[in-house]
Amino acid sequence: MRSEICLVDVDPTTDVKLVAVKDKGGFKTWPMASIEQYRTHHSLGTRARLAMELLYGTMASRSDVVRLGRQHVHADLLSFRRQKTENPVDIPVLPELRAALDAMPRAEHLTFLVTEFGKPFTAAGFGNWFREQCDLAGVRKLSAHGLRKAGATRLAEHGCTDHEIMAWGGWSSIKEVQRYTKAANRKRLALQAARKLKDGTEVANLETRLANQGEKS
Repeated sequence: MRSEICLVDVDPTTDVKLVAVKDKGGFKTWPMASIEQYRTHHSLGTRARLAMELLYGTMASRSDVVRLGRQHVHADLLSFRRQKTENPVDIPVLPELRAALDAMPRAEHLTFLVTEFGKPFTAAGFGNWFREQCDLAGVRKLSAHGLRKAGATRLAEHGCTDHEIMAWGGWSSIKEVQRYTKAANRKRLALQAARKLKDGTEVANLETRLANQGEKS
């Protein structure tokens, strides 16, 4: 028995217009209020608090943060090599991270973060566990990667250059950094512009006062 295939002579999708999908910036950057809310819920001395401070303070990815341990810290410098790019990273241990590290009980593990069974996390397992810790703290729709963006934003808002931020985060190109810091740089430039406007207004007012004084003398 022969079957017939019916084909149309025209493409029915010819006049269908594609809808442009806007880039929403990927993972959402943690606002400072959410970081403080997480800190309030997860106190020093807990794995959950240490995990957040490691992510925020080192700007390491999930695959990197699960490999970090005391062997990577020398004095006040934390050194490791990014797994994704193999770029070396040498950064200071910030006070918040130092406090979180010092508050943890001394254990003979090669990694700072371990599961409830005392085993190292996998990157995927850590992501799921950290998501649970965020939910417990009431911090929702935010991710571990969002803390990497928050760390980059913090540096940008404090006036760090793109090259300085690139070195801290172990990025390979300026373009990658600018994806994270665009909003922070925009805010910083707007504030600089506001200061210039204010300074310009004050200078103009001073010139007017001097001119008025000259007319009176």
